[in-house]
Amino acid sequence: DLGSISTTLPKSMANTLWDTRDISYAGCAAQVFFFLFLITAEYSLLAVMSYDRYVAICKPLHYGTLLGSRACVHMAAAAWGSGFLSAVLHTANTFSIPLCQGNAVNQFFCEIPQILRISCSLSYFRDFAVLVVTVCLVLGCFVFIVLSYVQIFRAVLRIPPEQGRHKAFSTCLPHLAVASLFAMFAYLKPPSISSPLLDLVVAVLYSVVPPALNPLIYSMRNQELKQSIRKVIS
Repeated sequence: DLGSISTTLPKSMANTLWDTRDISYAGCAAQVFFFLFLITAEYSLLAVMSYDRYVAICKPLHYGTLLGSRACVHMAAAAWGSGFLSAVLHTANTFSIPLCQGNAVNQFFCEIPQILRISCSLSYFRDFAVLVVTVCLVLGCFVFIVLSYVQIFRAVLRIPPEQGRHKAFSTCLPHLAVASLFAMFAYLKPPSISSPLLDLVVAVLYSVVPPALNPLIYSMRNQELKQSIRKVIS
């Protein structure tokens, strides 16, 4: 979250303070790469975390076996590796296309759809291959998260209230809130509707709001943080 929001906002804030909209070609490519790398890795980690919740609630006696240190290392490596692969594919595909319709990107950061609008040639086979890899990754994570939570809620609803149903829900709700926030803002705008203002609003919602809110959502079960907030308010 800190990395993805630091990829886009500092440059935008600096341009605002210095009343400019300039960014170098290499800087634009680096911004696209790191933003995609971190966002994709986060989405993959959300899938890993849903599996963690599933094992903790549905198979608690096997938790130490299924989620030992080696399994955690492998899943984390797969999450970061998928983020790196997606970022390399998209960045290489986007910046291998020559630009012939100016060099003004109508966005506060280098966003791939806005860059493609000013390009002059497209390789449909290459774009299709990148799209297939991305859809498989995103759809796979989404289906995995949904199936995990279907099993989790089925197990939780069989738990009598006095035996920890509240604890099970409190464990899952922060992660579910973050996953829902990510999905909602990522697919907020229909592709058929487009305007500069709407594109800007949607870009802020999916690139700035989730990374800013996620730490707060994850801290909902932190008792020290709750006590500090109560002390400040009172």
